[in-house]
Amino acid sequence: MIRNRRPALLIALLAACAWGAAMAASHAQTPAPAAATVLRFGGMWDGTKVTRNAVVVIEGDVVKSVGADATVPANAKVIDLSRYYAIPGMIDAHTHITYWAEATPRPGVRPTQASAAMPTAIRVFMAQENARKSLEAGFTTVRDLGAQDYADLAMRDLVNRGAMVGPRIYGAGYGLHVTNRAPRPGEALVPTGGEANGPADVMKAVREQIAAGADVIKMFGSVGGFDNVNTNQTFGYDEMKAAVDTARAYGKKIAIHSYGASGARDAARAGPDSIEHAVDIDDATLKEMAAKGIVYVPTIGHNQSYWDHAEWYGFAPGYAEKFDDYIKRNKETLRRAIKAGVKIGMGSDAVFVNWGENARDLPTYVENGMTPEQALQTTTSINATLVPNTDRLGAIAPGKYADIVALDGDPMADISVVVKGVRWVMKGGQVVVDRRQAAGPPAAPSKPR
Repeated sequence: MIRNRRPALLIALLAACAWGAAMAASHAQTPAPAAATVLRFGGMWDGTKVTRNAVVVIEGDVVKSVGADATVPANAKVIDLSRYYAIPGMIDAHTHITYWAEATPRPGVRPTQASAAMPTAIRVFMAQENARKSLEAGFTTVRDLGAQDYADLAMRDLVNRGAMVGPRIYGAGYGLHVTNRAPRPGEALVPTGGEANGPADVMKAVREQIAAGADVIKMFGSVGGFDNVNTNQTFGYDEMKAAVDTARAYGKKIAIHSYGASGARDAARAGPDSIEHAVDIDDATLKEMAAKGIVYVPTIGHNQSYWDHAEWYGFAPGYAEKFDDYIKRNKETLRRAIKAGVKIGMGSDAVFVNWGENARDLPTYVENGMTPEQALQTTTSINATLVPNTDRLGAIAPGKYADIVALDGDPMADISVVVKGVRWVMKGGQVVVDRRQAAGPPAAPSKPR
């Protein structure tokens, strides 16, 4: 089954070949970089502490040294960012980077339907817009939790080849899910990617995603998504445990999606790396999550984004009341999780229109009990534990990837600076965003009409 799907990745690579060739030509004309690059910042939070008048020395794609009095190597290229405040490149733990749709929906066709019907190669090519907006929002790494035809893995490979500009992508391929409908009379259902029913099926589906090249495993432990905020559980504990054990046996991290309390309870017993979305988590489950170090990724802002763009999505009447109720419960669960000592990871669940708004949960975290520094940790050091290359991400420190964001303002004084004040971004030692000449804050992301 995997061999039949894997060519989609190759098709997607071909879809971007013309653009990639132009990029290659551009790179060929770029002078060789200096032996070292030196960055000067007025202030810096490196992931653990604040340094004033900070100097960061970079060699290749990694940080060489950090400090207020770091030695500047001879012949180094110096970039003066002394009017800005540095933080590590942010990590979004829950995205769907291939979810792209036209800004103007076709009459009678919901954007989600139009995107699903789009050929994979076209979707990958057009999703470059999502990748660009991610970088512009200060996110140099994303964990992508589910895509059709392994389109997320195609984007990952294109970025890694230098044929597409985008964040570092760690993809899940297909999310594991139960059969979602009964066959019609006379119909023989063909299993879709990631479909599994029972522990043996789950083990097979996990292995299939890994064989296709998945970096992480995603499991849908409940229904829920877009205007469906139903919390009904789908997979049971035995199936979740089979997924976790199989993923771990292959050295992969695993995230379990659960919109409700029962799914979160069984997920916590199974012991994944993270639990996504869940509301109404009971105290005993929160205590177990804290004890096991399971990260809670509440994804509060994505439901607000759906509400804000409901007309574009084509939601049915009554969506507002459902979203309002779910968001309130989501925030209350977050407050209780913080008090229980559960690790919180920042995930935007970015799709379609909320790329560029990835960091909108951070102010919400502060409003609900975190300090600004704790909020920053959710999208740096904590999220670094949810992806491969954990030891290379989440901080500005020697040996780490040179992923650095310059902010126009101090996030320790005002966390909203992270949302509206990104001016400059470096990923792996390369400057990928430079908005220092922009007058005032960057314009808000355009909204479909």
